[in-house]
Amino acid sequence: MSAAREPGVGAGQRLFVGGDWVEPDGGHYEVVDPATEGIVGRAPEASPEQVREACAAAREALGPWSRTPPEERAAVLARAADLIRARLLPYAGLAQAESGATTATARAMQVGVAAARFRRYARVEPAEWPIPPQINEAGGGTSHALQAVGAGKAGVMGALAVRQPVGVVACVTSYNNPWANPAGKVAPALAMGNTVVVKPAPQDPLSVYRMAEALEEAGVPRGVVNVVSGRAVAVGETAVSSPDVDMVSFTGSTAVGQRIAEACGRDMRRQLMELGGKGAAVVLDDADLASAVAGIGTTFSFYSGQICTAPTRVLAQRGVYDRLVEQLALYARRLKVGDPREADTVVGPVISAAHRDRVESYVELGRKEGAVVVVGGERPPSERGFYVAPTVLADCTNDMRAVREEIFGPVVTVVPFDDEEEGVALANDSDYGLIDYVWSADVARAFRVARRLRAGGVGVNTVGRNMEAPFGGFKKSGVGRDVGSYALHAYSEVQSIVWPG
Repeated sequence: MSAAREPGVGAGQRLFVGGDWVEPDGGHYEVVDPATEGIVGRAPEASPEQVREACAAAREALGPWSRTPPEERAAVLARAADLIRARLLPYAGLAQAESGATTATARAMQVGVAAARFRRYARVEPAEWPIPPQINEAGGGTSHALQAVGAGKAGVMGALAVRQPVGVVACVTSYNNPWANPAGKVAPALAMGNTVVVKPAPQDPLSVYRMAEALEEAGVPRGVVNVVSGRAVAVGETAVSSPDVDMVSFTGSTAVGQRIAEACGRDMRRQLMELGGKGAAVVLDDADLASAVAGIGTTFSFYSGQICTAPTRVLAQRGVYDRLVEQLALYARRLKVGDPREADTVVGPVISAAHRDRVESYVELGRKEGAVVVVGGERPPSERGFYVAPTVLADCTNDMRAVREEIFGPVVTVVPFDDEEEGVALANDSDYGLIDYVWSADVARAFRVARRLRAGGVGVNTVGRNMEAPFGGFKKSGVGRDVGSYALHAYSEVQSIVWPG
């Protein structure tokens, strides 16, 4: 096993830079279990100079890795997938301790999804597409084409579109899923021949070092993968502004995304941004309420509400509004809040005490704005841990801050509407546009509404996802698309090669 493995809380994790496990210049800080408030381990605090070294190492490794045959790159990813899958239980235990996820979530949705993503991008896909020949008639065509074949002469121009790696990618990842989120960036980036510098979220970075360890054992060359962590803002800022970085892939809040975009814009650096969400769930008056309540309830309580795809802004047509509020409240009351290690726990803690306070402040703000707290609104009894009760705010209006702003906790707001036109208008009256949802027994009606929603994805009578479908947001929910083959496009540049036929 690698020397990187942390033998205990006291030892401290090392950084992974240029293929070496190195001691951090800034020492270590404690990673806290949000369920117990105990110490999970000691994470490394990189200095800006170490971040620059990581970016330089990725730059040096780029040439050889990008020229490595795709089949060989895929074999590395496949071996990494096998290693992650083989260590699912210890990896999930660490992820649970860092993030507060329930056991089922840590195993299936964190480590399990990460292994599946490495396996997915171990599949080699074509990187070249022929373009139909263009016939340039004498005296016609574009000026460039005429220059190529001789002015006034006819010619046939062949063309090929070729996907090329972007270069060095800085992957800045979110705290709500310390496995699936970085895997969704690293795996397609490596598959396309890029090299990466991963800056994990400061709250739960230890899992990302285990991922790097698996990649090292799988045979990834030195410098192709680098991991640098830290609580200081300078760690992330140095990574995203490094002249060695060609692209930034970020998942997190819109506010931070805007700052990263400003830094990228100064050097025209490529961006892939998955930002905030305030998903609208449009429940029409002919909807199957049991299905709608189950979908909304499971998703807004998933990860204790710390998920950007959650339908936390419910828009209910008046014909079903009262029944929907009542059933959502019943559902929320049945959700067990507590120790995520207990098998029947549904809602574990939020990530930190500070975030718990933030979520609770939004519930209180909703009260002051005139919303009715139907269920929740009080801190669950617990001696330790950062717990928030699942909360339903009813009688809301779309101008309330609790309705408009991303709370990122187990809180759902319910807004009534009269007709389909108003429902669509309310759904689109948002700064966000990541994933919306529509429930209706009339599938044609549901699809009609779905196509009018300004969101990157729409679930029709479901909160499930197709993992080959493009994922990303409209408006302030992000820039670009990934998942499936779309991620290969996201982590590549398209080059045109043209020749006379």
